[in-house]
Amino acid sequence: MDKRLLDILVCPICKSPLHHDVETNELICKADQLAFPIRDDIPVMLVNEARELNASK
Repeated sequence: MDKRLLDILVCPICKSPLHHDVETNELICKADQLAFPIRDDIPVMLVNEARELNASK
């Protein structure tokens, strides 16, 4: 994931910064406990495409 792109992307719900999880290839919002997928190097920032994180993450 391009660092410049990651610097400007924020959570579409709360506008918090996102963390790139390289292992799962997702952008993580820690505030909302959501993981947004990255498909073909394109972040999918749609709320209905996000997966909820369980308490262990």
